[in-house]
Amino acid sequence: MSAEAADREAATSSRPCTPPQTCWFEFLLEESLLEKHLRKPCPDPAPVQLIVQFLEQASKPSVNEQNQVQPPPDNKRNRILKLLALKVAAHLKWDLDILEKSLSVPVLNMLLNELLCISKVPPGTKHVDMDLATLPPTTAMAILLYNRWAIRTIVQSSFPVKQAKPGPPQLSVMNQMQQEKELTENILKVLKEQASDSILVLEAALTLNKDLYVHTMRTLDLLAMEPGVVNGETESSPAGLKIKTEEMQCQVCYDLGTAYFQQGSANSAIYEKAREKFFRTKELISEIGSLSLHCTIDEKRLAGYCQACNVLVPSSDSTSQQLTPYSQVHICLRSGNYQEVIKIFIEDNLTFSLPVQFRQSVLRELFQKAQQGSEALDEICFKVCACNTVRDILEGRTISVQFNQLFLTPNKEKIDFLLEVCSRSINLEKASDSLKGNMAAFLKNVCLGLEDLQYVFMISSHELFITLLKDEEQKLLIDQMRKRCPRVNLCIKPVTSFYDIPASASVNIGQLEHQLILSVDPWRIRQILIELHGMTSERQFWTVSNKWEVPSVYSGVILGIKDSLTRDLVYILMAKGLHCSTVKDFSHAKQLFAACLELVTEFSPKLRQVMLNEMLLLDIHTHEAGTGQSGERPPSDLISRVRGYLEMRLPDIPLRQVIAEECVAFLLNWRENEYLTLQVPAFLLQSNPYVKLGQLLAATCKELPGPKESRRTAKDLWEVVVQICSVSSQHKRGSDGRVSLIKQRESTLGIMYRSELLSFIKKLREPLVLTIILSLFVKLHNVREDIVNDITAEHISIWPSSIPNGALCFMKQICTLHSTPTADCYRTFGILHSRPRISLQSVDFEAVAITVKELVRYALAINPGNHSWLLIQADSYFAANQYSAALHYYLQAGAVCSDFFNKTVPPDVYTDQVIKRMIKCCSLLNCHTQVAILCQFLREIDYKTAFKSLQEQNSHDAMDSYYDYIWDVTILEYLTYLHHKRGETDKRQIAIKAIGQTELNASNPEEVLQLAAQRRKKKFLQAMAKLYF
Repeated sequence: MSAEAADREAATSSRPCTPPQTCWFEFLLEESLLEKHLRKPCPDPAPVQLIVQFLEQASKPSVNEQNQVQPPPDNKRNRILKLLALKVAAHLKWDLDILEKSLSVPVLNMLLNELLCISKVPPGTKHVDMDLATLPPTTAMAILLYNRWAIRTIVQSSFPVKQAKPGPPQLSVMNQMQQEKELTENILKVLKEQASDSILVLEAALTLNKDLYVHTMRTLDLLAMEPGVVNGETESSPAGLKIKTEEMQCQVCYDLGTAYFQQGSANSAIYEKAREKFFRTKELISEIGSLSLHCTIDEKRLAGYCQACNVLVPSSDSTSQQLTPYSQVHICLRSGNYQEVIKIFIEDNLTFSLPVQFRQSVLRELFQKAQQGSEALDEICFKVCACNTVRDILEGRTISVQFNQLFLTPNKEKIDFLLEVCSRSINLEKASDSLKGNMAAFLKNVCLGLEDLQYVFMISSHELFITLLKDEEQKLLIDQMRKRCPRVNLCIKPVTSFYDIPASASVNIGQLEHQLILSVDPWRIRQILIELHGMTSERQFWTVSNKWEVPSVYSGVILGIKDSLTRDLVYILMAKGLHCSTVKDFSHAKQLFAACLELVTEFSPKLRQVMLNEMLLLDIHTHEAGTGQSGERPPSDLISRVRGYLEMRLPDIPLRQVIAEECVAFLLNWRENEYLTLQVPAFLLQSNPYVKLGQLLAATCKELPGPKESRRTAKDLWEVVVQICSVSSQHKRGSDGRVSLIKQRESTLGIMYRSELLSFIKKLREPLVLTIILSLFVKLHNVREDIVNDITAEHISIWPSSIPNGALCFMKQICTLHSTPTADCYRTFGILHSRPRISLQSVDFEAVAITVKELVRYALAINPGNHSWLLIQADSYFAANQYSAALHYYLQAGAVCSDFFNKTVPPDVYTDQVIKRMIKCCSLLNCHTQVAILCQFLREIDYKTAFKSLQEQNSHDAMDSYYDYIWDVTILEYLTYLHHKRGETDKRQIAIKAIGQTELNASNPEEVLQLAAQRRKKKFLQAMAKLYF
């Protein structure tokens, strides 16, 4: 042996290997193998898997010489396989918990029927007619096992079951699952029909006073050798596993209790029987102890059943004194003793024993009763809600909305009860600091929320309030109340006891400040400020409201005004004007700006230009929100002012970026392309990136009808946007010496950030401009290497098909923008010897995808009826594998351009590519009949796809209800053949009826056939629209 071979053998021998799994047929060949296998610590296959394999092989149908399926033969092989399955179950001690958990209903039904058969239970005989006392113990136990399983299965089927997540669709697996489901339903139907008999059998078992025996592997072997031995032996001597009478009765009582409890929903009197069985089970468990092998009962579940029965069937004996608070609350609710419920809830605020969810469910139940007309419950609802709120704040949760609503109109009774609950819900001697802090904060917040000082005094003078809040906290709270009181509601008459107190200077100042906040009249604002400055010269009244905001580029100039009255007036007038403009109150905004302009003209040319700029922005907003909505062009004066602002070259004038954005967007929206492309000054292109972007957009729109070769501007716009969507990269050497590439998001290589570009685009409304931008971003999205499904858009062919290799254009733009020589610009960016490159990896395609989604959403908000934008949205969802949403927008695109399909959808909207994508969406949604119908919409009908989809039996659409929408005779003929082959007579008749319509006759003129097809297209698309809209 060579050295290499020796090494390989040594390595192989040293590697631990998994022993091969024992096959089911090996147990047929060696009798003792099963016991050896089951004695292993972790047998593979597991016992329950063996049961399935044995019964599956024993129940396989056979095929005779004529290829006819025959039932499984009753031969020696199948009998041994069934016996092996019974022996495995005997090894598991016939534990129904294990068997039910691991075996399906059909398999366990087969296993227990084999047990009945081998235990000599006559087939066809009703179990209820058999006297268990006279039967051999193993026979009686087999009958009990079967009927216990029947009852347990019925109860288990009544519980909701979470459906397992389906895997990849496989026809054979789906057919097998469907067959098993139908078989399970049939077995359940039989078990439910025999449920009353099973209950009688189990009730009769409770009268037995002898021990029973269940088959073991030994008794089954004896029975296989000599069928009469075991039962005879069992009558006189121990044979099999002994089941004590108490253990059997305990298990049977529990199973009967669950059956009665399940039936109690239809007949509440049966709950009494369930209660009796469950409490008898508890007694038997205490007698047997926890060492029982046969009696396996979930004691926590049993306790839950007992607790539920105590609620549903209250007991009148002494045990009611030992009920849990949970049960006591239910009993009180049933009897209408709501005061006791409140008492229990208050006591629970100390112990925290009741779940918060349960307390909330009680409150919801009371709310429902109150809404049904029980007005007396309104007070109870508040009291229960107050108890729950105190529990919430003690545990650190927020105050509920219900409490705020119920406490909206407080009165003396509500305050008294709330204080009582708070006092009884906290033990000040034992409570932690966090509990005390939570309660103190709650009482403070209640005080701050009250307007009536009498109610505030009730709380602040309470013993609990005084104990929990320190003197400093109480004084601070009183100061807050004093500051707040003059501003609450000046129109309400004060409390009588304070009515004659003369108003102080602080009250007058507070009233004037309140009026200053509310007023939007420039003259009144001026008068108030004059009065306030006459009262005090220490205050800066522009800080009265934190809602008054002025852009930071302006605030420095305004706050530099030396005269305090003028400074306050200018600041407040501008802040209020900006706020009114934001909320679209343009008339008041104009008055405030005009007053401010008149004021600053006297002393500050800089602020005068600022106000002129803001008034220009206001006029743009006014026109866009008013007559501009109806398409009326703006006055020429406004257009001239916009141009003048862009061309303005005044030094040291603070400018807001948003004004430049709005001006360029305004010119694009009103198609001032001539100015942007030919008349805009050169310095403006160098200094303002928005003007540069606007010029490229306008030039691209202007050159759009021309030949592709002349669209140089489109290429320039493409490069600009690519650079904006690219991220800067830098190389970093790590501690290990390796060089890694780091990408920095929002570190743009372009003339502006992507967020700024998106903000600018969302100010545009011109359809052609939006379409151009959308097509550019769609093209950029499609350039991505790992893209699977392209998105289509109008004018997409005008853009380059790849990312530009270099960034020379970018550097030229940067240099031009900053008036810097090219070499200096490279040096500034640290690139003296090499130029930066824009590669495919530099583009942030995730940001591009997000931008496409946001732009389409914005465009559709502007015009929901633009079919090309709808198709982009549909393609986006299709690329994201959201097929239902994609179909929604594909159908909407067709509907908007065909009067909801009453007219023919233009062929440039429903192209073959769109139809194929709709077909794929329907196919992946398992709507296979819709797929077949859509195959007719193609220029050349795709019969292969149509036939393949019609062969699918698991279709999630209306199937044969769609046959009236098929106009292609070949597809209808195939459907007729397919249903005939499957024996589906009813569906075959529907297909024959559809194909027999005279308008589909192949001898008809072409016009008639076309009309029939159009009519069916219309009805089908309308049906699809109703389904997906």
